[in-house]
Formats: sequence, structure tokens, C-alpha cells
Amino acid sequence: MEESSDLYDVYETDGHPPWADHQHQSLDDLDHVECLRRKIKYYFMNPCEKYHARGRKPWKLILQIIKIAIITIQLVSFGLSNQMVVTFKEENLMTFKHLFLKDYSDGSMDTYALYRQADVYDHISYIIEQYELLHNTTVGNHEYEKKGSVYTPLSLCQEFYRNGSIYPGNETFEIDAHVETDCIKVYPKYHQSSQETRPHFELYFKRMLSVRITFVLKAINLQTVRHRELPDCYDFNVIITFDNQAHSGRIKVDLENDVEINECRDWKVIGAYAKSIYLTLVFDCIIIITCITSFTLCTRSVINGVQLQLEYTIYCRKHCGEEVPWSDKLELVNGWYILIIVSDVLTITGSVLKIDIQTKVLTSYDVCSIFLGTGTMFVWIGVIRYMGYFRKYNILILTLRAAFPNVIRFICCAGIIYLSYCFCGWIVLGPYHEKFRTLNTVSECLFSLINGDDMYPTFKNMRQKSYLVWIFSRVYLYTFVSLFIYMILSLFITIITDTYDTIKQQQQSGTPTSELQRFLSECKDLPNSGVYRLDKNNCCFSNGCMNRFRKHQERLTSEA
Repeated sequence: MEESSDLYDVYETDGHPPWADHQHQSLDDLDHVECLRRKIKYYFMNPCEKYHARGRKPWKLILQIIKIAIITIQLVSFGLSNQMVVTFKEENLMTFKHLFLKDYSDGSMDTYALYRQADVYDHISYIIEQYELLHNTTVGNHEYEKKGSVYTPLSLCQEFYRNGSIYPGNETFEIDAHVETDCIKVYPKYHQSSQETRPHFELYFKRMLSVRITFVLKAINLQTVRHRELPDCYDFNVIITFDNQAHSGRIKVDLENDVEINECRDWKVIGAYAKSIYLTLVFDCIIIITCITSFTLCTRSVINGVQLQLEYTIYCRKHCGEEVPWSDKLELVNGWYILIIVSDVLTITGSVLKIDIQTKVLTSYDVCSIFLGTGTMFVWIGVIRYMGYFRKYNILILTLRAAFPNVIRFICCAGIIYLSYCFCGWIVLGPYHEKFRTLNTVSECLFSLINGDDMYPTFKNMRQKSYLVWIFSRVYLYTFVSLFIYMILSLFITIITDTYDTIKQQQQSGTPTSELQRFLSECKDLPNSGVYRLDKNNCCFSNGCMNRFRKHQERLTSEA
């Protein structure tokens, strides 16, 4: 009895029984778990719920709306400018064909060919004559390239086998496969004024592989001044090729031009358009600042999600003794924020290139259009994130996300079958059908057939040169259409439909589908309950209330 009395005295002296510390520790763990639940639940709230929970204004939502508007305006403006550049290139190419190709008519490039030796010499002389008389014939602002005080000449080069004796009648030939090149230079009218002063140029038709005529012309695109941009200076490297590699008696003629856009050396713009150019630069700078702000806010949100992922992983290891599945980990890393971050990086890069183009530091129109176009596409796709807060729209997003792994696996399997048909069609049908000449055109043709486009012409245009190949083409096309349209596409639609039904049933039942959702379902606090408001100097929710509750529990314990 004395020992019991002494022990009781010890309890009275200390004021805390031994099991009280364990109870305090349990309360601390409970507080930490509830705090983690609220933080994760707050992370998944929409902007309106976050405003009711903490009074936090939806700055990211407002910023994204503003960013979509100004980026779209920028894209439309640059698209119109890029369209003028492409149109200027295409119209100059058409101009060169009419200037330098004898008897050329629009749309006849595929059939433009020569069949007689006299015609070849005549066309080459015509090209040289038109080049010499360019100032008297062209209606554009074309000019010869000039290096220093000397104009760049026209180059006429012939490629041919070194030696060769060909006798088709006797079915004998002797060929030296080494290819030689013979070139002459023809200067503009400024240097040589008569046709008799041109150097003699003989063509070896039996051994000739090709004749290539190249020259450089310069021009300035003045139409951009009316659209608040400085004009560009263009170098057109014109290449005219007489192709005789097949030695079939038909020499195909083709004209191409490689375009190089340069900064004009000396320019001056007078009037209101000069001011508009600088206003456009200011607008691009505003877009860059907006994207940097959006990038910062979204990066901070991604970092917060990663921190919550680490806290939740530690909780599961400590209290549940199990690892968090990757699906739950990825759910805490918001993919929409990552998409917006990527779009911001692309838009910033494209805007910098656009400024360089407008100030004539760079002329990479195509690269800039890719960055701006892809960035704008991602920005508009990011709008779906905010539509997902509505229940009827959210089911579409959940279906796409849930079906994505199965769709990828299905596409991999179907892609193998698709490639097998591509290779087979290219090898067998390529010599007899224009749409099967290359792997690229084969793939485009088969993809069109899957979508039901251009089906009848594909069957009809098959040349009946070989009856065996014609029969094979029918079997090939019928089996492909039947397999992909009636089986593979139906299975693909079934995958999406089954996923949609599964997601719809889960939403109607309201049962959590993952461990993370079950963990959050135990938190019944509403956004406007007030428990989500944080103390600036403390990271836990409603810490004062928890402390008062803990003191009340200690008082009851001591009284007991």
C-alpha cells in the first residue's frame, strides 16, 4: 500500500501520467494528418472554391484569359505577315517560270519536257537571252546580284559520263561511270552585248546526265510597309534543271529557287508606319512579360504539388506502411500547369524571334511561326482545365486521360499492320500508281482511305499494264479497307466508349477510385467553413483551435 501511495505521489507531483504523452503524440499525428488532408484538398479546388476558402483571388485564371487574348492577336498579326512572305516567294517563283521557260503555261510543270536536240539548245539560248535582258522584260523590282563592282554571272553546267560508246542496235555499249562537269559563265548585258560573244557550249546527249543553269536575282518585298513591318531583301537562287538521267528520250525541265531573306543594308521609313512598327515591338514585350509572370505562377504551383506529393508519400510510408502508386503521385503533379509552362516557353521564344525579325536581326519566319503557333495551340488547350471544373465537361477530360494508355497500346499494334501495308504497297504498286511512288505518299493515301477519302480514284487510277499486279491491287485495297474501317476503327471506338461508361458510372456512384481520393474523402470541411484560412507564420490549418482543443483534453485528463 505504501508503494502504491508513493507511486500516486509521483503522479501528483509530475502532473502527467505516462500514457498522457502517448495521447499527446496521437493528437499531434491526427492534427498533422488533418492538416495534410486540407492542404491537398485545397490544392485540387477550383479558383472559386479557393476564393471562398482563403479569400485568394484567381490571379492565374485572370492572367490566362488575358494571355489568350493578346497571344491570339499576336499570332493573327504574325500569320498575316508570314502569309505575305510566303505569297511573295510563290509569286516570284511563278514569275521566274514565265520569264525563263519558253512557252510555259500555268499548271504544265509536270508535263514540261523536251524531246528534240534543237529544242534543248533553243530553250537554253532562250534562258540566257532572258537573263541578259531582264531589265527590259520584268515588271518587278528584280536586279542582278553584285559582288563589289562585278555582277554575278549565270552559270551553265553540264554533267555527263566521261567516255561512252552506246550502240542500241547491236546491243553493245561501253561506259566510263565517272561523271564530269563542264561549266561556262554568262554575264549580264552590262558586260557582253551580243549573242556572238557567248562561249560555245556543246551538249553530249548520249552521255549527258543533266544540264543545270543557276543564277541569283535580288528583290525587295515592299508590301510589308503597309502592315507595320520593315521590308525584307530577298536573294533568289534560281536553278533550272534539264534532267536526262533516264536517257529515255524525254528530258524533263524543272525550275526551283532557294530563297534567302536578308536585312536590307540601308533603309528609311517615313510616315505613320514607322511609329506603328515600334508600337508592335512594345506589344510583343508586353506579351513576353505576361508569359514570364504566367510561367512563374504555374511553376510555383507545380512545386507546391511536388511538395504535397512528398508529404503524402511520407505519410503513407509512416502510417500505412505502403508505397504510393504512381497514378496517385502523378495526380498531385498537375499536367495542365506543365502544359501552360511549355506554352509560355514557346511563346516567349517565338516573341523574341518575332522582335528580331521585325528589327531585321533575323529572318527565320518559319521557325518563329512554329514556336508561336505551337505555343498558342497549347494555350488554348489549357483552357480545357478550367472547363473541367464543370461536371458535364469534366467527364470528357477524365475519359481522355483514362483511355490514353489503352489508346497508345492499341495504336502501337495497329501501327505495325499499317506499316506492313505501306511497305507492301510501295514495292508492288509503286511503279503502276502515282499515289504509291514513295513511302510518304503511300502513307498519306492509306490514311485517306481509312477516313473514306479519295477511295474511288485510288481504285480507278491503277494502271492495267500488268494484269497480275492489277488483281493484286484489288485484293490489297479491299483487305486494307475492310480490316481498318470495319475492324480496327470499331475496336478503337469501343475502347473510348468503354472508358466513358466506366467514368460515368464512377461519377454516378460517387465512390473514390484511388487511395488518394479515399484519403481526401474523409475531409468533410467545406471551402467556406473557415478552417482553410492559414496563419501567415504557421503552416498548419486552424492551429489555434487545435491547441485549445489539446489543452481542454489535458485538463480533462488531469481531472480524471
